[in-house]
Amino acid sequence: MPIYEYRCENCHHRITTLVHGFSRSPVITCPNCSSTELNRLFSSFSIGRSDESVYNDILSDSQLVRGLEHDDPRALAEWNKRMSQGRDEETNPQYEEMLGRMETGEMPAPLKEPY
Repeated sequence: MPIYEYRCENCHHRITTLVHGFSRSPVITCPNCSSTELNRLFSSFSIGRSDESVYNDILSDSQLVRGLEHDDPRALAEWNKRMSQGRDEETNPQYEEMLGRMETGEMPAPLKEPY
């Protein structure tokens, strides 16, 4: 069942609605002003992966698992990328720098101060 977004031509309210089935023109009214003058908007979509799916993907990569078992910084950087794939989270520059160094094979130094 698709989720569609509409904009009311009367009050400009934005509406998101789940449409049951794939009918050509569902009858939708604005919950704000009850108008039926709605224009469908272009919507993006996302295909999420469950954590279990990501874990299974990682565990099925024997080279990555072997690298993790041997504390290979490149494997740790790859694991981190796969775990954070598809998440809209901002990362700080120090984190990005650390990942870049790990990708070249450098293991980061232990933290001197606890967070």
